[in-house]
Amino acid sequence: MSDASTALPRRLHENVLLGVLGLVIVVWSLLPIYHMVVLSLTPPREGFAGHLWPVNPTLANYVTVLTQADYYLAQFWQQLGNSALIAVAATAIVLACSLMASFAISRLRPRFGSLVSYLALVAYFVPATFLAIPFYQVMGTYGLLGNQLALVLCVVAFATPYAIWVLQQNAHTLPDELDDAARIDGAGPLQMFTLIYVPLMLPTIVAVGAFALMLSWNEYLYAFLLLSDESRFTIPVMLGQFMADDAAPWPLLMTSGVIYMLPPTALYYVARQFQSSGMMSGSVKG
Repeated sequence: MSDASTALPRRLHENVLLGVLGLVIVVWSLLPIYHMVVLSLTPPREGFAGHLWPVNPTLANYVTVLTQADYYLAQFWQQLGNSALIAVAATAIVLACSLMASFAISRLRPRFGSLVSYLALVAYFVPATFLAIPFYQVMGTYGLLGNQLALVLCVVAFATPYAIWVLQQNAHTLPDELDDAARIDGAGPLQMFTLIYVPLMLPTIVAVGAFALMLSWNEYLYAFLLLSDESRFTIPVMLGQFMADDAAPWPLLMTSGVIYMLPPTALYYVARQFQSSGMMSGSVKG
């Protein structure tokens, strides 16, 4: 009786602590976004007024950004298109390479295939900033400096090893009997890949695609390093230009940031069911 009477208060105490901890994490995570939204609704001259909510909220900053009516925003739509183009191209290449590699390793089982996939993850032991100068030299050697293809290739190099590993781990959950039945029916590797492997791996494909898309969408260091022409800049590089001027209109910076985060937010809500099932199944499989 005493054990039961003490277990309930202890459980209630634990739930309260977890609830408070969760609330703190949520507030801590949403606070920067809240300040972004507040500054985006604040007139430029009142950007540092320090109010929790603007005294005179306005949508004028959004009109300024969308009409490119500021020096820093003269090529906003062009740069937004650059970000989208690079993200889509990098994601497509990552998915193509990782799907074929994971299929070969997990279903065709070449000798030392698993070892190769794990060795590819060694690249993540080296911080990306340490590889910036080598990548710069390589792209310069091949005449790709200033070309958006250089940024695409860098993103592919960083995203593909992890994508292969996630897809390979999830592929181990597929029964081998499917491959055996396909071979009996006369299916070759290409038919097994297109008719069996890709449809069954769709949740993980969506998860890996979202990962690659977000990685390229938010890339700043390599975009800043490899792209020199403003017409080829991505939005993260353009936003960084605000930081170089002490008199830059910060409300316009925050407005651009709010607009820029809308596409990945929409993508998350579209793909979250696929992403959660795909990532979890790929991560728990040993």
